Amino acid sequence: MSEAVADVGLIGLAVMGQNLVLNIADHGYRVAVYNRTTSVMDEFIAEHEDDPFPEHAGLVGCRDLRSFVKALRRPRKIIILVKAGAAVDAVCDALVEAGVEPDDIVVDGGNSLWTDTIRREKEYKGRLTFFGSGVSGGETGARFGPSLMPGGDEAAWAHLKPIWEAIAAKVDPSTGKPLEGAEPGRPITGGEACTTYIGANGAGHYVKMVHNGIEYADMQLIGEAYHLLRAGLGIPPRELGDIFDEWNDGDLDSFLVEITADILHQVDPISGAPMVDVILDRAGQKGTGKWTAINALDMGIPATSITEAVFARAMSAMKDERIVASQFLAGPKRRYQDRPTEFIAMVRDALYCSKICAYAQGFQLMRAAQAEYGWTLNFGEIARIWRGGCIIRARFLQKITDAYTLEPELANLLLDPFFRSQFEARHANWRQIVATGALSGIPCPAFAASLAYYDAYRTETLPANLLQAQRDYFGAHTYERVDQPRGTFFHLDWPDPTRPQVLS
Repeated sequence: MSEAVADVGLIGLAVMGQNLVLNIADHGYRVAVYNRTTSVMDEFIAEHEDDPFPEHAGLVGCRDLRSFVKALRRPRKIIILVKAGAAVDAVCDALVEAGVEPDDIVVDGGNSLWTDTIRREKEYKGRLTFFGSGVSGGETGARFGPSLMPGGDEAAWAHLKPIWEAIAAKVDPSTGKPLEGAEPGRPITGGEACTTYIGANGAGHYVKMVHNGIEYADMQLIGEAYHLLRAGLGIPPRELGDIFDEWNDGDLDSFLVEITADILHQVDPISGAPMVDVILDRAGQKGTGKWTAINALDMGIPATSITEAVFARAMSAMKDERIVASQFLAGPKRRYQDRPTEFIAMVRDALYCSKICAYAQGFQLMRAAQAEYGWTLNFGEIARIWRGGCIIRARFLQKITDAYTLEPELANLLLDPFFRSQFEARHANWRQIVATGALSGIPCPAFAASLAYYDAYRTETLPANLLQAQRDYFGAHTYERVDQPRGTFFHLDWPDPTRPQVLS
């Protein structure tokens, strides 16, 4: 093909890629596609040539990268959806060989490490314009409207913006609730688009990573709520599904709570047992939650809910060791709790408070990152675009949007007046649940870590004074004094404490 006929191109036709192509086509854009395994591309094009949606008839199948590049109108806009890491560099190098030009925009839509995105923008400058964009929402989101977190050159964003705003999930601006009902060939065109320019170079991929870290915490917290109710009250899965359905009708309304209810109602078609009971309790992970935890440690941000969720998945992977340990290690006898209705309400409150702590930690981490990397992040906008399309979409994201609209420089979500009132009303139940879990031998590490985060953040004096004294005692690491200006450091000659030394 020698004629440039396509508005946008996409490389990588796994399920996410195919669904995103159809989403783009539904909005009137002509899409050129390429896949390294040519038969996958051929089958995809053939499948949609005769479907009832005329927008799909315009898909342009390309058997090699040179014809793919030639099929695109300038400046070329190319989306890459391949495995993060070396595969992204390989595709970019191949595109340079195939004839892309410096002003052509190559968008990495995968879950790439943000530092790789920063590096690639610099390395490919002058050969192509590299751009990173987080894409959240899974297969369904890609097809009917994801949350999109673009980061890179702002001039390049001007070319991408109409496409991103068209294909993103939409929310009702008056309620903040996702607009639903998109169908093939009939996309939603009204409402607010769940995308906004995040910032330079790796900002989009960084925010997507933090989103995934919060997702890890959210999923673990829901799992702990399920476990407390199942082990503490003996409630069967179908009834638990009803409880989660009820919660989803209230202030815990979210995608993850909604699908949890569906999961708990599902019956295994083979055995007839509850589906959740036939799934092995060993959770996998692809690494983005771990990246968030590692970055939190590097930044010195106490993202304890997120980090504990990553460790919980690691603990679940030790299935064989846990089977053996369960036969030898002592614990309390588990007793069904009295007053089940009250207990269920307590678990609900503990889940709500813990979830807010996880989000607060994510936003604190982003605040530290913008200083580290020279970004200017709009936290209200980030919360706004997470209201629809993404995995962590939830009703209270509207409250988070409101919090940053009210106070853009808010140090921590816990300090927002609305969330302060929620903690005041619910923290007693939250404490009761964490205590009950410990006394009953039901592990709830993310609940406990979230409560410890809340209590530590609201505590004026922590035992770090003793810790710093220990550090100075054995390693002369110095300390500050409460009766002297901050930034003045002292060292005590501990064997002869009459000789304190001012260092600076």
